[in-house]
Amino acid sequence: MTRTDEKVGNPQKSKRPDYTPAGGARSVQNALRILEGRWKLVILFQLFGGQRRRFSELEKAIPGVSQKMLIQQLRQLEADGVVARIVHHEVPPRVEYHLTDWGQTLCPALDALLVWAEAAPPEVREWLVEPAGER
Repeated sequence: MTRTDEKVGNPQKSKRPDYTPAGGARSVQNALRILEGRWKLVILFQLFGGQRRRFSELEKAIPGVSQKMLIQQLRQLEADGVVARIVHHEVPPRVEYHLTDWGQTLCPALDALLVWAEAAPPEVREWLVEPAGER
């Protein structure tokens, strides 16, 4: 009888670089810097699923954000290649925002983070996961 592990063999080497613990931590930290900011995640969740939103729509959908802060956060996301800005040259001017292809790939990563948070121990979960009724 042939053993299963001999049939499967070694999986192909990943195209991802091998990380040392320090290198991996540094790379994750650098990636998380793109998402730092009080409103960036809220903006991303507004744009997931191929949504194109005008500035005024984002402003209305995100209560509590000032115009200045929304502009700042959108510009940072645009500079980092996560969000794209489309300017329609018409009167009055119209500006739309949407996620780049790379920005859209954040959706499964953030979804996995939500699943991870939902699996937290009860004493952590009570402050970590916001119940649906409080949104």
